[in-house]
Amino acid sequence: MKDAMMKRLKTIVVEDERLPRLTLLQKLEELRQQVEVVDSCDNYDDALQSILHHRPDLVLMDIQLQGRDAMQLLVELQQTIPLPQVIFTTAYADRRYLMSAIKLSAVDYLMKPVSKNELALAIAKAVQNSSHDTDGEVNTGRLSLKTVTGKVYLQTDDIAYIRADGNYSRLTTFDSEEVIMDSLAALERKLDPAVFVRIDRSTIVNAQRVYKVNAKRRVCSLRSAGGKTIELPLSKTGIEALMRMI
Repeated sequence: MKDAMMKRLKTIVVEDERLPRLTLLQKLEELRQQVEVVDSCDNYDDALQSILHHRPDLVLMDIQLQGRDAMQLLVELQQTIPLPQVIFTTAYADRRYLMSAIKLSAVDYLMKPVSKNELALAIAKAVQNSSHDTDGEVNTGRLSLKTVTGKVYLQTDDIAYIRADGNYSRLTTFDSEEVIMDSLAALERKLDPAVFVRIDRSTIVNAQRVYKVNAKRRVCSLRSAGGKTIELPLSKTGIEALMRMI
């Protein structure tokens, strides 16, 4: 019963060559119990806009998009939204791309032509990963998070900001700091996107605690209920994201 009720992964296909794109879409149709394809794109700019609009769970992406690098696309997305799971496809066994894919926690790295069996295994892995993310629901209240020494229990209102720390995260309140045994991307999927926003590649901030944004200096100021303040630097996209929310 649990498998029958499992949510399909909202999926976008990014492939700049027509025949491989159509072939991949056809193979995904055979896996429609696991994935729901909401769009397909053949270039960098369309892919960027589509992913920002649809906020997919999964992206199947060619490494090279008409001469542009898909890795850079993910870096650009990462400054604004939680990265979806990614399955890379490529015709080139390039170690440099493989290492970059690993660094971005890609689900898999498939060689073209992508076989149906390899694709099915990669999709199954993505589905399994998704099932670990609080059943796809964001948390708007109390969080229970694993730390290096045990667990910490927090109201989301208590969080000031969270910063990436390798494969872990460093969560900061106005009174303390905790190393959390989750990546920043994994934590971001658990938090309410109406409250928490990326202000640069490695930092998520509680927008409800932001009381001032200085666009000229590229900093924001956070303030606790008790009047304690924290100042954080902002990227250009971080400024834009905050200004939309506060």
